[in-house]
Amino acid sequence: MAKSISYVTGSQLLSLKRRPNIAVVDVRDDERSYDGHITGSLHYASDTFSDKMPNLIQAVRGKDTLVFHCALSQVRGPKCARRLADYLGELKEDMGIKNIMVLERGYNGWEASGRPVCRCTNIPCQGDSA
Repeated sequence: MAKSISYVTGSQLLSLKRRPNIAVVDVRDDERSYDGHITGSLHYASDTFSDKMPNLIQAVRGKDTLVFHCALSQVRGPKCARRLADYLGELKEDMGIKNIMVLERGYNGWEASGRPVCRCTNIPCQGDSA
């Protein structure tokens, strides 16, 4: 059975990020490198996302909530969240991921609201949690 996907506001995500069981997944492509990113987020570009889902599952081991976003969270973010939900639904093993969410208004909305961003070029981001 496929998992359902819900939406989370920037304010809600800011509160959730303080918990250790959350992972933020940025699925923007090249724009991440010059626009910045949400501190501590993982980068899995949408153009190769389907091929990298097993890597993502390994990277988020121990997390039960994943929050996806792209620039506006209108196409790539929700699409990748749905792909992961469907993928998890096909696995025989429970990977421990209970919640799959999409950040409303995406990275652009996050940044425009004055929320903390990181401009490091490290993969993965080594910034402190916001």
